[in-house]
Amino acid sequence: MVPKRFNSAVGTSLLQEVVYLVSQGADPDEIGLMNIDEQLPVLEYPQPGLDIIKELTSPRLIKSHLPYRFLPSDLHSGESKIIYMARNPKDLVVSYYQFHRSLRTMSYRGTFQEFCRRFMNDKLGYGSWFEHVQEFWQHHMDSNVLFLKYEDMHKLIDLCPEAHSQLLGKRALGRIGLWKDIFTVSMNEKFDLVYKQKMGKCDLTFDFYL
Repeated sequence: MVPKRFNSAVGTSLLQEVVYLVSQGADPDEIGLMNIDEQLPVLEYPQPGLDIIKELTSPRLIKSHLPYRFLPSDLHSGESKIIYMARNPKDLVVSYYQFHRSLRTMSYRGTFQEFCRRFMNDKLGYGSWFEHVQEFWQHHMDSNVLFLKYEDMHKLIDLCPEAHSQLLGKRALGRIGLWKDIFTVSMNEKFDLVYKQKMGKCDLTFDFYL
């Protein structure tokens, strides 16, 4: 099981490729020849549906955007494993904004300022990022949970040129500190205030730039 947040905004595309390669013992060269999304269906999507997912052979690799509390009970009991990917919220909201604008099904045409305001007010799809990430962080010490940070994965790949070449090919891994190119001073101050209010009691930390 690979629960994740905000699709490609948190580096899920790369994570699912790594998980698939390790679990299936696949050749990295094969990844570029397949639709990796077909190998990891999304739990809550109508297609392919739960009936098809239940028929998948073990080990089943399944993605989800759902909060921890809405995941199947076998995940709570430790019968299945969870890999959770989190990203610093400033870079995430920029990437999520770009993702929304790129899809015809979403076709968001508002300003980034408005999009960021909706993010801070928990008005985007799948609810509050702040609650979502804290729910999973509360379980990061569970034996069946691996809590990863996008920024840490970025550092590890940069340290290994061979892995960078095999896993990314010609693709670029999203830059850490992307938010600095688009946040205004006032937006950043407001975001920091909201972040402190909603995450102040949580000991989870992020790298906002490298």
